[in-house]
Amino acid sequence: MEHTFEKFGLQPFLIDAINEIGFTQPTEVQQKLIPAIQNGKSVIGQSQTGSGKTHTFLLPLINKIDPSRNEVQVVITTPSRELAEQIYQAALQLVEKAPTKIIVQNFVGGTDKKRQMAKLVGTQPHIVIGTPGRILDLVTEKSLLIYTAPVLVIDEADMTLDMGFLTDVDQIASKLPEKLQMLVFSATIPIKLQPFLKKYMSNPLFEHIQPKEIISPTIENWLISTKGKDRIDVIYELLTIGQPYLVMIFANTKSKVDELADGLKSRGVKVAKIHGDIPPRERKRVMKQVQNLEYQFVVATDLAARGIDIEGVSHVINAEIPRDLSFFIHRVGRTGRNNLKGTAITLYSPSDENLIVDIEKLGITFEPKSIQKGEIVDTYDRKRRTTRENSATDKIDPKLKSMINKTKKKVKPGYKKKMSRAIKESGLKQRRVERRSQANVIKKANKKK
Repeated sequence: MEHTFEKFGLQPFLIDAINEIGFTQPTEVQQKLIPAIQNGKSVIGQSQTGSGKTHTFLLPLINKIDPSRNEVQVVITTPSRELAEQIYQAALQLVEKAPTKIIVQNFVGGTDKKRQMAKLVGTQPHIVIGTPGRILDLVTEKSLLIYTAPVLVIDEADMTLDMGFLTDVDQIASKLPEKLQMLVFSATIPIKLQPFLKKYMSNPLFEHIQPKEIISPTIENWLISTKGKDRIDVIYELLTIGQPYLVMIFANTKSKVDELADGLKSRGVKVAKIHGDIPPRERKRVMKQVQNLEYQFVVATDLAARGIDIEGVSHVINAEIPRDLSFFIHRVGRTGRNNLKGTAITLYSPSDENLIVDIEKLGITFEPKSIQKGEIVDTYDRKRRTTRENSATDKIDPKLKSMINKTKKKVKPGYKKKMSRAIKESGLKQRRVERRSQANVIKKANKKK
């Protein structure tokens, strides 16, 4: 049977690599954008993590590399070292069986710059992958010669903007040929990103790949209240109930990650932590240990939620709700992959109610749960009190409703007494009406007899 990727006219070594990876058919973003990239079109691809965008740009760009030219032909920027490493490994996998060697190099901060500069003397890579700061550094040093590259890929553009790297990317782009093919991939397209896109892109093809489901149907999405409880104690209970295979615990800040990791360690739990302040070498070592299942529990910031694939995550715990709700989807998307079952657990306190409501507006539903006697059980809907109050208020006379509302503001002396007397009278009146109607029913029944 003809491999469905063959319709793109890819070279045989790429088809072999795809077969080895186990891809059977292109994803939606690959179907829509690979032909446009092959035709030299600048594109903006808005799609979520896990949509197959890395191979969307790697396949057509590697297919066009001319290995006989000792010059840079593609530059790929990414906001994190981990994501750069992931794209680098994916590229190496694709070029492994190329008949003529295609040189791919990864340049990220926190690594030996002098060694990288020495390696660039006399030989330039065909494909450059890395973080904007280090790439720009090597370009400024005149070690990395990117002016020959007709293609620039900006992966996770919104995160690049959020992390303050867009200025570096702008300087990189300014050193590339005027006729530049720019490929931008992003989960969201913030307004602040648009002036940069207009500066370098003329009439690009824009494709917004809508997720089929906001979160995978194989994920159980639980909501657990931490009211009156220590959050670390709740997480500890969740980790020790049942047998989770691999758990990712997310917090909003580096300091919170440290606090959670230290708290769990003090309770005897072996945890790995991943955030931006951990030195690159240590982060790389920790990631490898996680992949080798030396750690069962990982505490991380959202840096780890974007682009980093940790296989086999059975549970995701949101220790805090992210202020940027797109991160909620990225976090939860770490589990339930490849149609496997997963569990996402979000911890919340009463002050988080508005954020929970905003998540529900995205079309996401939660199953309310609680921990009782070492077991996770179904619990009541957090909105039950509001619903009960609303139904009770509906029975009150409309005039009295307005009186009740007024008591919440400053009122004249004696007003509250007047209001409570009016409510009492209203109640008596209502009971008299009910008794009268019951008496009428009894009279009618007696007449029939």
